[in-house]
Amino acid sequence: MKTLINMLKGEGNTHPVVTSEKSHKCDWCCLGPLTFHCQAVGDMVCLSQGGRLAKRMEGTFRNGLVFSSREVRVQERVRLRVENDLFNWHGALRVGFTTVSPTSRSLPLPCIAIPNLTDTGGHWVAPVHESLCRAGSELEFWVSHGGALYVKSNTSQKHMLLRGVDRSKPLWAIIDIYGQTCSILLQRSKKTKCFWTRQSCPAPKCITSTNSDNFDCLIPGVSSLCSNSNKCISGPDVEIPQDKCCVVCQEKEQRLSERGGSPLVGATLKIFLMLGTRI
Repeated sequence: MKTLINMLKGEGNTHPVVTSEKSHKCDWCCLGPLTFHCQAVGDMVCLSQGGRLAKRMEGTFRNGLVFSSREVRVQERVRLRVENDLFNWHGALRVGFTTVSPTSRSLPLPCIAIPNLTDTGGHWVAPVHESLCRAGSELEFWVSHGGALYVKSNTSQKHMLLRGVDRSKPLWAIIDIYGQTCSILLQRSKKTKCFWTRQSCPAPKCITSTNSDNFDCLIPGVSSLCSNSNKCISGPDVEIPQDKCCVVCQEKEQRLSERGGSPLVGATLKIFLMLGTRI
């Protein structure tokens, strides 16, 4: 079972939240909380709903920069919904990635991402077509393994916006709430790997609003084997007591051993049965 956990885990699961003082641990299927960074925000941006809703004042088309609260993985799709738009301006949302940490940025931030950020090293940002940024539109953008920036909406196929993103360093998402776009709501990010999908979870209650979506793990019931929530299944040193059930196949390890079976076999079969309908 420990081998299976390490196979599925693939990446560490101790995630920075909004500030460096807070941390969060969850199951292997969770990418960690994802919000907007609470300090590196444009002068005209107001954050609410636990750092997931970003609204730019309607009297201007600029000063709407926001960044992700944590590093974003390659192939992790940052997802958002456009809440409000105005047609007073030309242009709309700009999205991209940066190798410059939000915590290291000087305030005030530049008024626009293009060209103020893109003319400096470590920034890759591109405009999203206005037709994809109407109120109610849902967008997702990500970096491919080849270093290309893609965007996709609920009404269109994926489009490549640019190439050349540096994948050798940590990446943070950049969103410029620009032009016609007035407010956006950050949704749960996704990353598909092999035959399972991992998602970000809502921020911990101490920094989120009461109406945040509840975290829905990929496999319901997969959680810590002990009462201490800080010791989650994704830990690399998890040992399963003999009198405890396997968290995946729900069989007692002692019973499996008596039958000459392996917990890994039962757990693997259970995972394939549960994930087969989720691909």
